[in-house]
Amino acid sequence: MRILSNKLNEYLDKTVTVAGWVNSRRDHGGLIFVDLRDSEGLIQLVITPEREESFKLAETLRDEFVVSATGVLRERAPELKNPNILTGDLEIVVDELKLLNKCEPLPVNTHDDGASSSEELRLKYRYLDLRRPTMQKILSERSRYYRFLRNYMYEHDFTEITTPILANSSPEGARDFLVPSRLHPGKFYALPQAPQQFKQLLMVGGVAKYFQIAPCFRDEDPRADRLYGDFYQLDLEMAFVDDGEKVRTEMEPLIKSLVTEFVDKKLLSEEIPRIPYSEAMEKYGVDKPDLRYDMEMVELTEVFGNTDFKVFKAPCVKAICVKGGAKLTRSQIDNFTEKARKLGAGGLAYIMYENGEAKSPILKFMSEQEIAEVKERTGAEDGDAVFFGADERSIVNKVLGQLRIAFADHFGLKDDNVVALCWIVDFPFYEWDDKKKKLDFGHNPFSMPKGGLEALEAAKTDEEKLAIVADQYDMVMNGYEICSGAVRNYNPEVMYKVFGILGYDAEYVESRFGGMLSAFKFGAPPHAGCAFGIERIFMVLEDTKNIRDIVAFPKNGNGVDLMMDSPSDVDQIQLDEAHLKVVVEEE
Repeated sequence: MRILSNKLNEYLDKTVTVAGWVNSRRDHGGLIFVDLRDSEGLIQLVITPEREESFKLAETLRDEFVVSATGVLRERAPELKNPNILTGDLEIVVDELKLLNKCEPLPVNTHDDGASSSEELRLKYRYLDLRRPTMQKILSERSRYYRFLRNYMYEHDFTEITTPILANSSPEGARDFLVPSRLHPGKFYALPQAPQQFKQLLMVGGVAKYFQIAPCFRDEDPRADRLYGDFYQLDLEMAFVDDGEKVRTEMEPLIKSLVTEFVDKKLLSEEIPRIPYSEAMEKYGVDKPDLRYDMEMVELTEVFGNTDFKVFKAPCVKAICVKGGAKLTRSQIDNFTEKARKLGAGGLAYIMYENGEAKSPILKFMSEQEIAEVKERTGAEDGDAVFFGADERSIVNKVLGQLRIAFADHFGLKDDNVVALCWIVDFPFYEWDDKKKKLDFGHNPFSMPKGGLEALEAAKTDEEKLAIVADQYDMVMNGYEICSGAVRNYNPEVMYKVFGILGYDAEYVESRFGGMLSAFKFGAPPHAGCAFGIERIFMVLEDTKNIRDIVAFPKNGNGVDLMMDSPSDVDQIQLDEAHLKVVVEEE
């Protein structure tokens, strides 16, 4: 039986059999106590000398030995009850103890008792790390989470359909994982970055509402909120939808219920705001703002339009007001200044407001009117600090946007019990690629530009092309992008045009997306959808800062599976069958 069976009390004073790992052993001379653990919890075993063979075996037990025990389940004596565990009122007096397997000395900690192991060791011996109660809880909660997601989708009439893993390469914004074809030498499959084309083809095929918990593969650099290689998303699409708002209103209740029902947290606002991309960048400096705290950027360019202060004679001047910022020490300000410099700023000007006075080395360069307007526009009060950015607009937004996050971390403004949601909408269809010195897709080439073909044809200059807005939308949760979606481009003529603006001819488009283009010529309905990053959502819901902690078998920060030694070399015969040759680069 399982240790935490719901019917455990029904077996009181009856003979039961349990199996698990030895969590700890205590030898009290005449009695041996063993805490036995399975995925649900602990139960205390009592082994007496009267059971000679079992007692002899119990004397040899060590942590993580695997055993089974048969005996009578009884209530502990009142003075021996343990209120810290669910089975603390019960124990099993063992009649028969069996050793199922031994355990060698452990390379990593398997308890949540404060003893820590490095992440590299934990990942190398992940099968041991998973024994920790915290990891067992995560795995159980993740299963319940998947069931929660699926139930919502079924209740809203979505059809679950799986799509191919071996697909064609497509420009989704990240590097593909390529799979060589043995049967077709020189050609490659690609593991899908997302089921984008397939789900659009399902709409053409007459499916009204599709979803799947889809595996996705992207060769992107790992980070704390992004897994390397493979991850999963709740992927969905809806036919006969030509407005992104219909998708947003369809899916909002799911995310809100995950917050309030699944983990019992508080929503910052029941109504989820829609924030245009341009507004998000101007106010927060990022397109995934954390709304749990304020510190919006305040436009001051006009205030310093005729300033004599050389530093503020810049194309853009902005500021953020940090509540309680006057408490910052000189060394702390220096640290924030260094961060600003690394982000591209020349320095970090500031004003402190203390005891009814403004204090700063820059005040002597500012007029009384400028000083007064800064205080009024930023809403600064006694005890606050105002930090400035003066440079090109893009640099100012970037620097102050990241400082806003850093100040929130410093002052502990991120309440994990509160979840702030927002939709970022109206993304630019194109963006300027500084490396390539040319226009590129800003978000997703399969989305519909607002205004359709007419808007594309009217844009002649790069500036006009950069002003084209796509019906695209992201959902943000506590500063993390958790969803991306769009109204799709289902019109072949528009598809040719959006690629043509970037210099791709019709032949290129047909070679890369011929299947989808061909399908669109046979009565494709308007459609829209989105995809939620379910690991990232789960990470926020579970108050975990490292996404690798909520996945059973993640790769490390360098994209290596330490447990399975992957990636690894392969036999020459395998390379020959795949028509591949390894070329070693000279150092």
